[in-house]
Amino acid sequence: MRILISNDDGYLSEGIATLASHLSQIAQITVVAPERNRSGASNSLTLDRPLSVKQAHNGFFYINGTPTDCVHIALTGLIQQMPDLVISGINDGANMGDDTIYSGTVAAAMEGYLLSIPSIAISMSQHNATHFETAAKVAVELVEHYARNPLQGPALLNVNVPDVPYNHLKGRVVTRLGKRHKAEPVIEQHTPRGEKIYWIGAAGQPNDGGEGTDFFAIANNQVSITPIHADLTKHEQQAVIKHWLTY
Repeated sequence: MRILISNDDGYLSEGIATLASHLSQIAQITVVAPERNRSGASNSLTLDRPLSVKQAHNGFFYINGTPTDCVHIALTGLIQQMPDLVISGINDGANMGDDTIYSGTVAAAMEGYLLSIPSIAISMSQHNATHFETAAKVAVELVEHYARNPLQGPALLNVNVPDVPYNHLKGRVVTRLGKRHKAEPVIEQHTPRGEKIYWIGAAGQPNDGGEGTDFFAIANNQVSITPIHADLTKHEQQAVIKHWLTY
């Protein structure tokens, strides 16, 4: 099996190194990741300048672009053989609920999905995580499950893993995305020159985090596995809008 690995924390992150180490034991891997942290980049492509690809001493490729750039370039010219899977991570921090819209980790996996490669985004449950190996073992499990019983049709899984030792996990559950409250207010500061600047505020607490959601699973030390897709059409509103057009 061939696996393309990417992330949004950059090619030097602990998460991607741990993931690559574990997956290389069961598959042929290629790592193509951003040269620096690009968290929150979402699905952005760099179209206003050329991008360069370099290779680190450990064989990882790194690109001066976004996570989406990395997977797109890998799949449309950099690598010679298409991978069987794209796996993005391991992210240092959760990507649950509304986070998935902004996440570069999820975006890298989604680019694989949009280019017809089954893809998985895998994230730790909190920032400054210490148990990346737990998530790496979960990633190996998922790859082995997929090899035995491939998903039919386009596949994109968003996986969040509790930041606990592997033997403290309370199971693996299939979930839906929850929702968060409104984000915290921006943080206002001033530069030494007196110019006003703003930092984006922290994400809000879960508003929809009950049983069956990714938030609930993580709160109960369970691995959350959410199948997601990229169909943004609000199908049930089409009939109403068609009715508008009759007048």
